[in-house]
Amino acid sequence: MVDFGPGLRSHKVQLSQVRMHYVEAGAADAPLLLLLHGWPQTWLAWWQIIPHLAQRYRVVAPDLRGLGDTTRPVTGYDAQTLAGDVIELVNALGVSSFGVAGHDNGAIVAHAVAALDRDRVKALAILDIVLPGYGLDDFVRLSPDGWGIWHFPFHASPMAEFLIRGREREYLNWFFRNMAYAPGAIPAEHVDEYVRAYSQPGAMRAGLAYYAAYHQDGVQAQSWGETKLKMPVLGIGGSASIGSLVGVKLREIADDVTGEVAPECGHWIPEEQPAWLAERLETFFANILSPSST
Repeated sequence: MVDFGPGLRSHKVQLSQVRMHYVEAGAADAPLLLLLHGWPQTWLAWWQIIPHLAQRYRVVAPDLRGLGDTTRPVTGYDAQTLAGDVIELVNALGVSSFGVAGHDNGAIVAHAVAALDRDRVKALAILDIVLPGYGLDDFVRLSPDGWGIWHFPFHASPMAEFLIRGREREYLNWFFRNMAYAPGAIPAEHVDEYVRAYSQPGAMRAGLAYYAAYHQDGVQAQSWGETKLKMPVLGIGGSASIGSLVGVKLREIADDVTGEVAPECGHWIPEEQPAWLAERLETFFANILSPSST
C-alpha cells in the first residue's frame, strides 16, 4: 500500500448502497473540490496533485463504487447510480456547493453529478474522455487505421473478467505503457497499488461493469443534455490522446466551455502532467469557488 504522506487523511463513510473510502486534504472550511478517478485506477491517480490543490481547497478523492477500498455491490454501475453515491458523500460532508473534476470513467460520473445537482455544482472539469451519447461510440470502429479503442467492447463482454484473471499486472501495464506519452510515466509503486486494488475479489468485475453500462450512460446523458449545463466547464485532453476533441464535444452539453490540451501527455493526465494539471485546475476553480460559496 502506498504511504498516504503528510496531510492526507483516509476515511470511510457508510452510504445507502456502499461503504465508500475517500482521501481528504486541506482545511475543513475551505471550498470543496471533488476528484473522481477512472479505470483502472483509484483515488491514488490524484496523489501528486492533491497537496497542491489542498493549499486552497478541501480536496476529497473517493474510490468510486466497486473500486479501490470501496465496497462492491453486484449492480449499480450506470452513471446516474454512481453519481448518486458521490452526491450522498457530499451530503455527508455537509457542504452547500462544490466543484468536481473527473478523469476517464470518473469524468462520466462527474458529468452525471453536475447534471443531477446543478444548483450545488459550481464548476466541472472533464479530463480525456468523450461522453457516452456524445461521440464515445465513434471511438469503437473497424477501419483501415485499426480497431479504434478495442477494449470498450471487450470489457463489456462476459468473458473479459475470466480472461484477465491472474494476469492483472500484465493487462493493466499494457494500458499504462501504451496510452501514455512516454512509457513508464505511471510510477511503479502506483502500478503496484492498482494491481493490488483490481486483483481483490470482485474488483475487476466491478471495473468492467462501468463499460457494460456505457449504452445506459449515453441514454442518461442525452436526457440530461436536453437542458445544457450553465456552470463553467473545463475540458482537457492529452496531446497524444484525444486532445482538443474533449472541449469541442463538451460544447454540445454546456454553454460555458473552456477547452485545453495537456502538452506531451497521453491519457493519464493527472500522473503524466501533475504540475501542469494542478495549476490549471487551481486557476479554473479559483475563479468560481470561494470560501463564502461552501
